[in-house]
Amino acid sequence: MSMVFHIKPEIRILGIDDSALIRDNILIVGAFFRGGQWLDGVMRSEITRDGMDATDRIIGMVTSSKHYGQIRVIMLDGVTYGGFNPVDIVRLNGETGIPVIVLMREVPDLEKIKKALCHLPDADKRLQLILSAGKVIKTISKDVSNPVFIQCAGIEPCLACDIVRMSATRGNIPEPLRVAHLIATGMICGESRGKA
Repeated sequence: MSMVFHIKPEIRILGIDDSALIRDNILIVGAFFRGGQWLDGVMRSEITRDGMDATDRIIGMVTSSKHYGQIRVIMLDGVTYGGFNPVDIVRLNGETGIPVIVLMREVPDLEKIKKALCHLPDADKRLQLILSAGKVIKTISKDVSNPVFIQCAGIEPCLACDIVRMSATRGNIPEPLRVAHLIATGMICGESRGKA
């Protein structure tokens, strides 16, 4: 069921990205934004590299956050994290009550994904979760020569496209995702240097 709401310029968006695959426990970071302008908070969790716990960990991170009641949209950078740890976006939407938008820079190559999954346990289940994210939709950003693609749960695609465009203030990637990526990368690099 899709949620109907009007988009305010300061809509609260949680962008989630993961760190580099340099260990078995992969850091995920949530950047909580007002629109595409202001960072209001950061949250973190860990998932298992190529595991099956991404959905549970993200649900836990979101629902235990002090920002939970304010989050209007969850944005994900792709539908798999930590390698091939798939996120069930339908369940994520259902258990949090928050619409989910998945952003991709290109259309996923399903044949390549299937080949990669055959080397992992629960390959069929992983593939079903990836496919359950639904139709891939092209959305034109401010840079019309560089479109992005989305999938969504709990929100109409036209509204999801509007939110992506509105929050992409410094390029074609929404600020919540861009900043989540920067923080995750910086945190994991800092940890790596500290252990050297």
